[in-house]
Amino acid sequence: MSSFNSYDERMDFFTGKVTLYPVVSSEFCAGRNVLEVIRQIGMGGAGIFQLREKHCSAKELYLLAQEARKIADEFNMLFILDDHVDIALAAGADGVHLGQDDLPVAAARSIAPELIVGASTHNIPEAIEACRQHCSYLNIGPIYPTQTKSVACGALGLGAIKEISAHINCPFTVMGGIKAHCIAELRQNGAQRIAMVTEITQAADIAGKVRDLLQLF
Repeated sequence: MSSFNSYDERMDFFTGKVTLYPVVSSEFCAGRNVLEVIRQIGMGGAGIFQLREKHCSAKELYLLAQEARKIADEFNMLFILDDHVDIALAAGADGVHLGQDDLPVAAARSIAPELIVGASTHNIPEAIEACRQHCSYLNIGPIYPTQTKSVACGALGLGAIKEISAHINCPFTVMGGIKAHCIAELRQNGAQRIAMVTEITQAADIAGKVRDLLQLF
């Protein structure tokens, strides 16, 4: 059961508290258990995490998400599940993040009105459409070259942040190849919420890394 009782509570926390947005995939955890990585993220003080598992069955993901929910509650974090609206609902996640080939944002919101619904976008038309369908937030990326996700568009560059955000009226995150040294220039270009994968999940001291990254905001 989520610590957040309503959509408004979730979004108030997201817009008011979230800066660093860790994304956790077992394949990028340096051989460590994904739940332990999530726990370390919570210990470091992050306010949110996304569980992104592309290679397990629906049952396996549901069971994993149930355990992730417990850790989210322990550390008062928002829990976003990648791709699967049904599993997000069943496991009590706070939100779901959808790609361009997943269920459309409007359809997800119609069946899960209390969930935060995020959307991956790579250009202005995709961002405008995500907002038209009333996404809770959208992601702009990849900003830099990345090995954690394959996208046909390639790296968008820093200029995409201002170009795309000028056409939208909702919160956004940025993602893709981001390291600690990138945070200053990302913020200078308008990014307030920064999603990171391997910089966090492959760190030797994950909790310490999260604390250090949060200080950069």
